Amino acid sequence: MEETDIAKYTIKDSVFTNLFQDKKYLIQLYRALHPEDTETTEDELKDITIKNILVDVCYNDLGFTVGDKIMILTEAQTTWTMNIIIRALMYLVQSYHEYFERRNDNLYGSKKVKLPKAELYVIFTGKRVSKPEYVSLSEELKIYGRTRVAITNTINICKDRDVLKEYLSSREKEVVDMVMTLFDEEQVMRAYVESEKEEAAMISAIEMCQEIGLPISETIKKVAGKYKLEENDAEVWVQRYWKIEGDSR
Repeated sequence: MEETDIAKYTIKDSVFTNLFQDKKYLIQLYRALHPEDTETTEDELKDITIKNILVDVCYNDLGFTVGDKIMILTEAQTTWTMNIIIRALMYLVQSYHEYFERRNDNLYGSKKVKLPKAELYVIFTGKRVSKPEYVSLSEELKIYGRTRVAITNTINICKDRDVLKEYLSSREKEVVDMVMTLFDEEQVMRAYVESEKEEAAMISAIEMCQEIGLPISETIKKVAGKYKLEENDAEVWVQRYWKIEGDSR
């Protein structure tokens, strides 16, 4: 690529990113993507663009959330490449990671975290070329299936092609773990359902112990033994759901 081409690319990239820092224009972009939504206001849009703070850090052109409902990531491209789907996935993983950190969500807890729906767009401003209207990451992974092996192979392909090579080399395990979490929503939902069932059963057990007249100390021991909890943790559960006289819960 010639120096003049690099300069043009950098200018276009900077103008695109800078333009949508102004919510007056960002809301126009959102309404172009979602003309059916006439109620969302500028105040509900939050910039979550990954910043280029260090040379080897993954960063994108534009990212924003619409309340807690939608996460939109948009890339401006002057040269078409299918590698954009790999980069978009990495941006999505990093954006989700930062989103959960901002909310202090516990991804290892039993409570299901709220996951905003992701929408990924590429705005192509280069010369007209033959390119698909939609590209699919799942098609790229079909040869391996949605497994840890598939993610690792995809990351290796990225590194071989020098796509986010430094970022992936330094954070490979973290990226694999997060992508597996995103891909395996069914497993997450199953774990969540099982956790909710266990919690409901534990509450019923506490209520039953109280109804038959067991003292709170004995109930704590029984709950700890039955559900394999430390007594301190069992005490927290029992104290939370032990009905005191006059309690309307």
